[in-house]
Amino acid sequence: MSINTLKFNIMTKNMSNTDKGIRVVAAGAVALLYYFDIIDGTLAYILMAVAIIFLLTSLISFCPLYTVFGISTCKIKEQKK
Repeated sequence: MSINTLKFNIMTKNMSNTDKGIRVVAAGAVALLYYFDIIDGTLAYILMAVAIIFLLTSLISFCPLYTVFGISTCKIKEQKK
């Protein structure tokens, strides 16, 4: 694998708009659960950390775990040869 190929694969968009929307809604739900004291303690901190990760990955349209597992929910246009 050449360096150019590695650079191209590092931060390639791999999340669709639907995927990003689901993550934002899930993060908002966790924030509301915390705000209304439905969740607290260690569970709240763990879920808030996951919610923050969901928001960050949604903003940059890239999920590192998708890369590890070879998943992409983003529709990629075929390049002309």
